[in-house]
Amino acid sequence: MARELVLIGIGAGDPDWITLEAVHAIQAIDVLFVVLKQNELDDLVEARREVMSRHRSTPVRIVELHDPLRPWRTAPDYDAAVALWRAQRLDQWSRAVAANLGENQTGGFLVWGDPSLYESTLAIAQQLVAAASQDSPIGLRVIPGISSVLALAAHHKIPLNRQGRAVQISPARLLREGMPPEVDDVVVMLDGRQVFATIDPEGLDIYWGAYLGTPDEILITGDLATVRQQILDTRADALARKGWVFDNYLLRRR
Repeated sequence: MARELVLIGIGAGDPDWITLEAVHAIQAIDVLFVVLKQNELDDLVEARREVMSRHRSTPVRIVELHDPLRPWRTAPDYDAAVALWRAQRLDQWSRAVAANLGENQTGGFLVWGDPSLYESTLAIAQQLVAAASQDSPIGLRVIPGISSVLALAAHHKIPLNRQGRAVQISPARLLREGMPPEVDDVVVMLDGRQVFATIDPEGLDIYWGAYLGTPDEILITGDLATVRQQILDTRADALARKGWVFDNYLLRRR
């Protein structure tokens, strides 16, 4: 058996939000590659530890990967900044895998939410695998997880789509001009600048959630014009209290 990398979706926050397939993978890996982001907060580190301690009883070798700086929030060329960051990640991960993953061994990455949705780990792993030597190939396996999108809908007790209608998943920066005219339901990700509070709220409802699946979970829903200030205030209070916020929301045209 060749070397293998397995990307394990661990859900949006609750350590029980992983599949039996993910549990089996956690129990079977030989090496755990842990990606540590700059100034990562203790809450996020502890959440990974909880997943491992709950679902694995034997020690595992851990290789820490310290993420390159993320400059694109201030970079003049967003696409170029992201491309550089991904290239730096690929170089670091390739060297770490070559040095730490032996023949017939499996290395694992714990991936927040689902590896296939707004998550760069899979794209970089694909490049890493494609560049591996033919003399020492690397296989790739992806295990889905419960994304924050699904958690948002479940905890608001709503379907993501309505009968016969489409739903769009979008980064917030694409909604700066408002809702797309041809779409009535948009799930918005990565809204560090609270775009929902700047667009025309006419005829829109919002289903907002933060810290989904954790004891700190917050849910707010209602007419966007009515509740957007409440969301802004609640989000600011949570950020001041915890130092970080993971949130997303569904905008729905009435």
